[in-house]
Amino acid sequence: MIYLYGASGHAKVVIEILEQQQKIISGLIDGNPAIKTIFGYPVFREMPDVVSKDDVRMIICVGNNITRKRLAEKTFIDFDVATHPSANISLRSIIGEGSVIMAGVSVNSQANIGKHVILNTNCSIDHDCCLENYVHISPNAALAGNVQIGEGTHIGIGASIIQGIKIGRWATIGAGTVIINDVPDYAVVVGNPGRIIKYNKKEIYEP
Repeated sequence: MIYLYGASGHAKVVIEILEQQQKIISGLIDGNPAIKTIFGYPVFREMPDVVSKDDVRMIICVGNNITRKRLAEKTFIDFDVATHPSANISLRSIIGEGSVIMAGVSVNSQANIGKHVILNTNCSIDHDCCLENYVHISPNAALAGNVQIGEGTHIGIGASIIQGIKIGRWATIGAGTVIINDVPDYAVVVGNPGRIIKYNKKEIYEP
């Protein structure tokens, strides 16, 4: 059985992926008392006591990367992977636990996808890319071969990254940005070609 942590729009997408995988969803966990059910699945305030750790797996359905990391680090239940049937995933790639791969995604040969990564609708991850844990690749973003993405970085919708680029930890790449140079940790980059406009606050991500 699978429980989902989080009951927002992201969870709706994950539910439908798991349904198409014919996996059993037992419910969702969310602190908002106004949410009682989603698509007929019950929403609990906390994990039911009757559930044994050995009988259940979980996927964290939270889009915010730092929140997803904090939840994962304090959760002692094994994590599942949700992969939409329309995704094209190389058998020579690696997908980490807790990750979600949405409709139309391509992951090519020897790509290494970390834990709790979101590969959003129609994004493309080419050969030999390496995505560290808690990365979010937004819809229609494209990574050419041999791109490295550091922990917790968010790649915005429709962004393009040329081959061989290294992007640091907890960076933010804006929607539609074209990356032709390496990006340091915590940088916020926008435009074509991409330029650094500011830096995320390190203490927020790594206290």
